[in-house]
Amino acid sequence: MIFKDLIDKYKTRYSIPFQDLTDFGETNRINALVVSSLFLLSEIIDFFIVLVIQHSILKENFQYLIYLCIYTPINLFIFLFSRHSKNAVSYIRKTFPAYLLLFVGLSAGVFNFYFMDSPHNGFVTYYLAGFLFLIVFSSSPLLFFLELIPTAVILSPGVYKNYGVLSVVDLFVVTVIMFAIALYKRHYEKRHLQLLRKQKLVLEAKTFGNFTLLHENKVITFSRTKSEELLGYLIYKKGTSVKTKELINVLWGDHADSARYGNSFRNLIVDIKHTMNELEIQNFFITEYNNFRINPEVIRCDYYDFLEGDPAAIKSFAGEFMSQYSWAEEIAAFLEQKIQK
Repeated sequence: MIFKDLIDKYKTRYSIPFQDLTDFGETNRINALVVSSLFLLSEIIDFFIVLVIQHSILKENFQYLIYLCIYTPINLFIFLFSRHSKNAVSYIRKTFPAYLLLFVGLSAGVFNFYFMDSPHNGFVTYYLAGFLFLIVFSSSPLLFFLELIPTAVILSPGVYKNYGVLSVVDLFVVTVIMFAIALYKRHYEKRHLQLLRKQKLVLEAKTFGNFTLLHENKVITFSRTKSEELLGYLIYKKGTSVKTKELINVLWGDHADSARYGNSFRNLIVDIKHTMNELEIQNFFITEYNNFRINPEVIRCDYYDFLEGDPAAIKSFAGEFMSQYSWAEEIAAFLEQKIQK
């Protein structure tokens, strides 16, 4: 009975349906892509140092070479998996690399502690992996804890042998603190999502016919014409991240020079951010590492309703989709085909 009550309380305070975590999943994917690429770069440099510069003492570096041979392929897999998950809809698929990176960090701590005979580095790596994961990624507190605990248990005999019983106590106290931070973070994310649902009631995109963006039933106007077109394209992409080059090609033509239009593009970004801030629209237009997207969870859109099979949205489509933009013609044809099927 007590166990069931705990589960119910956990679900009430910290559980979020996967369909509401789409935007968090994309952020996790991009962060995993960046982190894994940094790890890969570091490991490639270390390979060069060990095999080329320090080849005369290869025997002394043999354990570290094993370390590199284990973790470099894993980080390469994470990088490629994250890169090819760009168009995925599933939160689980986009977040899987984040948990794998946590495994890499925690297991690297164990490897350092026992196999490289470096207890201090192992200890520090365990803490760094846990806290950096909390800072960079959005995750389930329970899954996070289930990765931490086995690692702490594996480390505890070595910690006791090298540092004594108080250090073992510290190890588990810090582990519990990390779990508590994960719970707090998830509870904050859940409350934030609830606030964004209220925003969804007042923010709307009409894409059938001419594209119009409305806030509280009033048309949102921008100081630059192409700002609206940029947002229209991101709304069409429905939360998928888009790089600068693709957006410049969409706005100024397939052969547009990024260097020539770079300043104009940056002005559009400033214009959009300023307009969103003026209207107090939060977490809608998102920029991360030269990637741009909108959060589809905080806006009503006839196009999204159409894709979900809403009868009213399907009936309202009259063959035109963002008709003022030439790039939208193919999408209108695609929607026509969906109706005919």
